[in-house]
Amino acid sequence: MNAASDQLLVLVLLINILILGTHRTTVAIRAMAAQGVILGLLPILLYSIQSHTLIITIFVLLAKGLFIPWLLLGALKKIDFGEDLQPLFGYSGNILAGAVATMLAFFFAAQLPLAPQHRDLLIVPAALATILTGFIALTSRRKAINQVVGYLMLENGIFIFGLLLTESMPLMVEAGALLDLIAGIFVMGIIIKQIGREFSSIDTSRMTALREVE
Repeated sequence: MNAASDQLLVLVLLINILILGTHRTTVAIRAMAAQGVILGLLPILLYSIQSHTLIITIFVLLAKGLFIPWLLLGALKKIDFGEDLQPLFGYSGNILAGAVATMLAFFFAAQLPLAPQHRDLLIVPAALATILTGFIALTSRRKAINQVVGYLMLENGIFIFGLLLTESMPLMVEAGALLDLIAGIFVMGIIIKQIGREFSSIDTSRMTALREVE
């Protein structure tokens, strides 16, 4: 691993904290786009430029850095949403939880029985930290579109961990994982649209107030 990839992974960790602490949905989505661009650049920085790594880079840049954020921003414009994310634990609580999760990720990574060539890499703790912070974002937000952002963070962490297997993992496996991600975003987009149409809100906490009409 070179210094450039280390710096990008540190930037990924900072973006995780930014998403947890921001109160603006547009900022969270654009931060996810920036994180997608970083993830797209990592394969060519970690490994030699080959045909399969180049294809993965282009696909990730287009999907995570452009297409999915464009879909989310488009959905945001069509829904009377507002900018307040209203996390369950508050903004400071989310930032503190993200910081604790990042420290725990470094601790757990040091305990894993990794191969010698992977033991000192920043990939594993960065992947675990992104998965944990994504889970925090997914569970602490009340709005469906913000939960999509948390899901994307979680998936980004899985993608980072998969970088350890880039050389041995077939291209079709990577492409299939990304296609599953896009399919999930389409499903979440349909759900968001239906919630906004039927209830004039995408606050998932309001669903607890629904009662069966007899």
